[in-house]
Amino acid sequence: MYTKEIDYSFQTKTNRTALRQGFRDGIPIGLGYFAVSFSLGIVARNAGLSPFQGFLASALCSASAGEYAGFTLIAAMGTFLEIAVITFITNARYLLMSCALSQKADPALPLRHRLLTSFYITDELFAISIARPGFMNPYYTYGAILIASPCWAFGTALGVIAGNLMPLRLVSAFSVALYGMFLAVIIPAARKEKVIAGLILLSFSASFGAAYLPVISNLSDGTRTIILTVVISASAAILFPRKSEEERTQV
Repeated sequence: MYTKEIDYSFQTKTNRTALRQGFRDGIPIGLGYFAVSFSLGIVARNAGLSPFQGFLASALCSASAGEYAGFTLIAAMGTFLEIAVITFITNARYLLMSCALSQKADPALPLRHRLLTSFYITDELFAISIARPGFMNPYYTYGAILIASPCWAFGTALGVIAGNLMPLRLVSAFSVALYGMFLAVIIPAARKEKVIAGLILLSFSASFGAAYLPVISNLSDGTRTIILTVVISASAAILFPRKSEEERTQV
């Protein structure tokens, strides 16, 4: 009985330490989230969302690309099915992150912790969680979420509010910030690999051409985006498969 009490006390102390460390490491992530989500709020405002709706959307979906695609479809009067499909496609990479993170989980980790941590898997939180040695402590992830999630949600709401208060020209200027974020994502990758650069140019050209082709131009913007995303990404995966680390080492 005495041993169990000592073990419980030690585990509680360990969880508190992990929570503080996660909160500390989550501060720069939260600040970055706030800046990006503020620009995302401008897009939400242009789609007709209220500050509360923008806040709720970011509280339930912590993915800039997924939310941007969703807000764009809302502005284009897309259907619920289109929004669901494009959100699934843009966030599909989190399925792989979840599989990788599950290998870091203690086999005895309760289901409630697995569900809570899986709800908020983002690129940045995945990176700091997977980099920690040993089994994943869910309280470390909770600590990072405590600062990252409010920054993301409130940043979106404030972006909507600012969009309602600012002049139209200034709103349009702020809207460019999100495009800058996407450029910051694709340009470094395009400079490293010519295949990616070619695919990006192909995507731009295909998106432009799809708006004028006889059959596909009659479809909604959301449906065209879904078709192009699936076709181009699937073709790239088949024609230009990425080598594993073992294959790269052998080469």
